Amino acid sequence: MTLAERAALAGAGGEAGAARAAAVEAVLARVREAGLTQVRIAWGDLHGTFRGKTLVLDADASALRAAFAEGIGFVSTILLKDTSDRTAFKVFDPSAPAALPGLRGANNLLLLPDPASFVMLPWAERTGWLRADTFFADGTEVSIDPRRALQGALAALERRGYGLVCGLEVEFHIYRIADDALAAADAAWPAEPPAVRLLHPGYNLLAENWADLAHEALAIVRDSALGLGLPLRSLEIELGPSQFEAVFGAADALTAADQMLLFRNGVRQALRRAGYHASFVCRPPLPNAIASGWHLHQSLVHLADGRNAFTRASALPGAQRGEAQAVLSETGAQWLAGLLAHARGMAALCAPTLPAYSRYQGSVMAPQAALWGRDNRGAMLRVLGEPGDGATRIENRLGEPMANPYLYMAAQVFAGLDGLTRRLEPPPATETPYAEAPVMLPTSLAEALDALAADEAMQQGLGGPLARVIETVKQQELARHAAAEDREAWLRREYFGRY
Repeated sequence: MTLAERAALAGAGGEAGAARAAAVEAVLARVREAGLTQVRIAWGDLHGTFRGKTLVLDADASALRAAFAEGIGFVSTILLKDTSDRTAFKVFDPSAPAALPGLRGANNLLLLPDPASFVMLPWAERTGWLRADTFFADGTEVSIDPRRALQGALAALERRGYGLVCGLEVEFHIYRIADDALAAADAAWPAEPPAVRLLHPGYNLLAENWADLAHEALAIVRDSALGLGLPLRSLEIELGPSQFEAVFGAADALTAADQMLLFRNGVRQALRRAGYHASFVCRPPLPNAIASGWHLHQSLVHLADGRNAFTRASALPGAQRGEAQAVLSETGAQWLAGLLAHARGMAALCAPTLPAYSRYQGSVMAPQAALWGRDNRGAMLRVLGEPGDGATRIENRLGEPMANPYLYMAAQVFAGLDGLTRRLEPPPATETPYAEAPVMLPTSLAEALDALAADEAMQQGLGGPLARVIETVKQQELARHAAAEDREAWLRREYFGRY
């Protein structure tokens, strides 16, 4: 029995297995027709970076067929790396298997490619790409895979009759490389990032002249995203020097998370080939840099008919404009209240790096407290829509662009479901978000990790093993930063070159 068959038995069963077999044959036919010479098999790690292997193809693509059936082996320590690629657990210690069931001695796990994810990379000649899922050899799923966390959250939501729809607004930076820092003497763990120059000087929001300065780089972003089949809607000039924003059409949450990883990794590769350095670090360690956010638009849909579950036909009689049920359905209001109740607990999943917490300072339209407002960009949660509007939604402005999308979106579900279960009611909307602070957001990653550990809904949603991995990996990151002689240099090496 192949790995694919064992996984089907452990999961969806025969019908899904037959559909997968047909999809595999369709991919193999496309590979042969396009004359591809290689296919990358990729998996998104805890930090949202793709890792995997490249299969070299013969005329029959036999290596790819074998991978679809049996998966490909990869070392299990990849799941336990911090942002510098250091393993955060002592995997050769006899106690390691107790803390991490199934992981011992840097053993092998298996990557099983998903045929539905197949694309041909626009920037890499005759190269295909497939996202893979992680399995043990017996076909059981690896529970500490971040994508599994989102799948589990969405399954819990589905049992309530809902699906989650997400739209992405992602701020990031693009620079021109002045020195690639690839001399042999530059190698280190982690190494210095490239020396860079700006593409535009900033402080001129949505300026067309700045967009023209960055035309070549933005064209690469556009062509790469569209070539990957991503629903890119616009590319915009942000306020900061060399800062941009990409806006995407809405999709179901799992698809949107997959798209975010593909966009983030893909544009970095395509731009680097042309002499540019793209960074999704919240605040690059450069003079005058302005922090980037990742704003997550979300709504629930009724699975029975696809209707927006946040839309209400008319305002609740007697409701004032600042009351949630003047604009949101009861379901939407409870979801909103859940997000507010768990704002501190979810912060480490939405903003998992040290630089992210420089953003919550009550400026440049970033939040500082757990508040909501109607079309108010200073609040953490911006509610958009009116009664009868099928596009009514909540925009969470808490996140940073380096967040793992599976964990960011899973956190919304953990919080929102708690709001539904406990029938929570949100406070009135804020009109003055920087003058109110009923519950402040964490001001450091250390504080956010403490809040995550104390948040029962987040801990239960993640499950013990994954929660332990996140805590251990991030505490190691904090300890290395605290021990650094030059912390600015540490931030530059740790994040800016790799992310």
